[in-house]
Amino acid sequence: MSSTQSVLFDVPGPRTRRRMMWLNIVFALVVAGIGVLLLVLLGRKGQLEAALWTPFLQWRTWESFLLPGLLSTLQAAGLAIVGSSVFGLVFGLGRLSELRLVRVLSGTVVEFFRAVPVLLMMIFVWLALGFSDIGSIDPGDYPLVAVVTALVLYNGSVFAELVRSGVHGLPRGQREAALATGLTGPQSLRSVEVPQALIAMLPALVSQLVVILKDTALGYIITYRELLQEARQVGSGNGNILQALAVAAVVFIVINYALTKAAPWVGQRMGRRTSGRAKAEAPSLVVATRD
Repeated sequence: MSSTQSVLFDVPGPRTRRRMMWLNIVFALVVAGIGVLLLVLLGRKGQLEAALWTPFLQWRTWESFLLPGLLSTLQAAGLAIVGSSVFGLVFGLGRLSELRLVRVLSGTVVEFFRAVPVLLMMIFVWLALGFSDIGSIDPGDYPLVAVVTALVLYNGSVFAELVRSGVHGLPRGQREAALATGLTGPQSLRSVEVPQALIAMLPALVSQLVVILKDTALGYIITYRELLQEARQVGSGNGNILQALAVAAVVFIVINYALTKAAPWVGQRMGRRTSGRAKAEAPSLVVATRD
């Protein structure tokens, strides 16, 4: 498949491209108009007054609320990303195992945790920790443990599906060539197929990392003090809740944009370690769904 072809639909002709360009221009003008109208309405309500925004120019606001909240968000997201990656690789390989029992068990675990809402798992783990009274865990860490556990179980299941579907999407010649060189089936899977599948599914994996980062905000339900929760507290105290949420949204957008831009670099690093060539393309199977 050449680089000019699309994996989703036929390449549009000149007439269709012009039509798409004009549609994009019209859509951009409509979005810009809605934005201007929103600013006008906010101005009439007094929400654009400088006094409502100046608290976010003070270091005390960031030092006491927003930065601690941001660090908590990054902590939960980082732990969840590492845990989800391990969970996804283990159960993704389990779904590709040559042993039927391992495939069935892995498939059951993956399908179960994909079906349970993240928020429900957070609440359940949080309550279970409270009732069990585990001495080795500080009660103050129960919200963090519950948030990370729920995110790992759900997103790890999605990662496992991405690994499985990515390997199945590879050309059959990759496995046959690996077997012809003397590798066993499991060795071919670990050294050739899975690394290439991860590169091919990189856009979907990055999208899921963004989902993990955003889903940490659900932790406020179980009293986890992440960025959104701290922003709400600042807004409630200063009477500028709208402005506080807007600042938090900008922070989330900046982090997610940086995460997205890092994807090509990760793909290049992973590509050097594979035994064959693979190109990151949009996945043909959509599995990254929100509950």
